Amino acid sequence: MFKQLVSSGSPWEPVVGYSRAVRAGNLIFVAGTTASGPDGSALFPGDVYAQAREVYKRIGAALQAAGATLQDVTMTRHYVVDISQWEDIGRAHGEVFGEIRPVTSMVEVKRLIDPALLVEIEAIAVVSSEKE
Repeated sequence: MFKQLVSSGSPWEPVVGYSRAVRAGNLIFVAGTTASGPDGSALFPGDVYAQAREVYKRIGAALQAAGATLQDVTMTRHYVVDISQWEDIGRAHGEVFGEIRPVTSMVEVKRLIDPALLVEIEAIAVVSSEKE
């Protein structure tokens, strides 16, 4: 089976041993993604909507590198540090996926790797044909 690793260029990928995304056949799995800058600090501190929008852009870029688009997303999963902010995250999700309508979940967690990061998002996509 065809397998492709997609890197975001993060310095943590080789240290931790992960990829931003992995394409295995016609499935693409995008790792938990946050809105952190090149130095690891959070972008848009205090603004969960802006962080979510940034994450969806990054997920889109990872999918493109793996031969897919946001249209191919079938599942998203959100880890949020304050579930009371679900409407802002949901609004951002709806702006990107309103017509696509993947299955989704939103789970409150105690914290993320940086306290200024408010949301981490994963995605799974299915493309129509396996790249050989």
